[in-house]
Amino acid sequence: MTKVEITEKILTILTEDFEFERPGLTDNLRDVHGFDSIDAIELLGKIEITILGFPLTREEKEKAMTIRTINDIVNYIEDIKRSRSK
Repeated sequence: MTKVEITEKILTILTEDFEFERPGLTDNLRDVHGFDSIDAIELLGKIEITILGFPLTREEKEKAMTIRTINDIVNYIEDIKRSRSK
């Protein structure tokens, strides 16, 4: 899956499941959209199922808690995929 495809998937999840309206790739999700830790956990579950196809480790999930933007999410997913493909 390319970076563009990952970005499109994340945007779809955020607009359909979290009812974001026109999220910007650099928006601070917490400040601009009220995204909280419960939302983050739900999003991680959706990422595991729809994008990665495998469960994240506890360490990978903890690392995700520092994410603030959609670009951060996309980079995070790419990093996970790269580290798992070694």
